[in-house]
Amino acid sequence: MLTYSDKVILAPMVRIGTLPFRLLCLDYGADIVYSEEIIDFKILHSKRIKNEVLGTIDYVAPDGTIIFRTCSAEKDKVVFQMGTCDAKRALKVAKIIEDDVAGIDVNMGCPKEFSIKGGMGAALLEQPEKVREILTTLVNGIKKPVTCKIRILPNLEETLNLVKIIESTGVKALAVHGRIRTQRSSQPCNYDVISEISKSISIPVIANGGSLDVKSFDEIERFRKNTCCSSVMLARAAEWNPSVFRRQGLLSTQNEIKDYLTYALMFDHNFPGTKYCICQLMHKSLDTDDGQKLLASKTFDELCEIFGMKSQLNQVVEKRRRKLGEIEEEIEKSIGYAEKRRKTDGFICKNIKFNKHDFPKTITPKMILFEHTRKSNLPPPKYTTETNSDRLFKSVLTVDGRKYGTLTWEKSKQATEQAAAMVYLKHHGLSDGKKIK
Repeated sequence: MLTYSDKVILAPMVRIGTLPFRLLCLDYGADIVYSEEIIDFKILHSKRIKNEVLGTIDYVAPDGTIIFRTCSAEKDKVVFQMGTCDAKRALKVAKIIEDDVAGIDVNMGCPKEFSIKGGMGAALLEQPEKVREILTTLVNGIKKPVTCKIRILPNLEETLNLVKIIESTGVKALAVHGRIRTQRSSQPCNYDVISEISKSISIPVIANGGSLDVKSFDEIERFRKNTCCSSVMLARAAEWNPSVFRRQGLLSTQNEIKDYLTYALMFDHNFPGTKYCICQLMHKSLDTDDGQKLLASKTFDELCEIFGMKSQLNQVVEKRRRKLGEIEEEIEKSIGYAEKRRKTDGFICKNIKFNKHDFPKTITPKMILFEHTRKSNLPPPKYTTETNSDRLFKSVLTVDGRKYGTLTWEKSKQATEQAAAMVYLKHHGLSDGKKIK
């Protein structure tokens, strides 16, 4: 069971606290890592998928977007931070995700407008009874430890009253950002208020907000002592320099970038998110040649060229292709008798799905296939599509008298036709135009 005393912790940060960065911080010495805040509705509307290719557990939105990705390497150390304003909905989400994480945290301190308007984050600080209801419901409803993260209130007495309510719910720890809702990171952190909170309650208090004063591991301990807290949580200090968690000392920015990029490639992190994290690591040197190349980069190929990691990119892509091939072979072995008969009758069938986000806006498998048949003097591709009772579609593609298709039904006619074109291109060893990640 996860405990929160004497720990150094990666704070929840939007766009930063994804799987590659969390693993990097664990490698460098962080004891616990928090996910970025994820709104409860997003998990409720997503599907949990075991990603055999990456060895991850993915929570995937209907449009294919990865909402949350985790893996066994962090299972005992990752805390899922939830944005919520409803106790029943929060419990539903926690029950869905608790077996994949070490703990659940409720964001009760985010000052951003989207959180406040939704009644989440810092908006909850003014609703102590709702705070009590949400936390009590979670504590009583799940097996994993529950925590929450707050900002301080303008009045010390009100702050202390709130934290005592939080303590009474049975949460295992409380993270406190030492600024009020309207204060920003450029303003001093109120160490004295965090210290008063720590002295007033018996559960572990995690100090947050001291990144401006933390530039090395030794200064983490100074921050902890100055706030009289059990543990320390770092946001910007880690965002700009994750090796701040290293007891052995800081690493160069170049080494941090290469270590981070290795995880981003390994776990197929999206390009915009990867680029954003590296920009934060290089925030003081974006005016250099490499910094300008980074800002101008548009693909992983360009990104890896800047940092001398093209060979790693190629290795990852090849390994992923081999793994996909192995999985497809296993799936094809398990195809039912009817599908096997279709194959023996000349029907080429593969387990392929089309995701438009995997392709450039101007290139599709159907376009590539049409151009291929034209150059090869073959008749134009012909698509025959059927619909089932669930209003799903499956398309059969005919090229030069031979049929091609997929094992799965799609939500749109366009998607199933694109998938069928991908089957043809893959079967004939041709590129389907998919972006290299």
